[in-house]
Amino acid sequence: MTMIATVDRKSGFSVAALLAPFRAVGRFMIALSEASPQMRALNGLSQRSDEELAAKGLTRESEIRRILGGSAAL
Repeated sequence: MTMIATVDRKSGFSVAALLAPFRAVGRFMIALSEASPQMRALNGLSQRSDEELAAKGLTRESEIRRILGGSAAL
């Protein structure tokens, strides 16, 4: 005769519940950085073509340095 034993492992512990606060903080940090004026300016720059920038006498590298200031390390 074959016997099958079942074990109920529902202890109430969930890894997802443990990680939820960290995920929420991560999502908040991303939203905060995407809302910054520098990020909006960089997104606008990425939507322009090199030809558009050249027509205005600008280069992509110079615009990145202007937007980021001294923190631009290319």
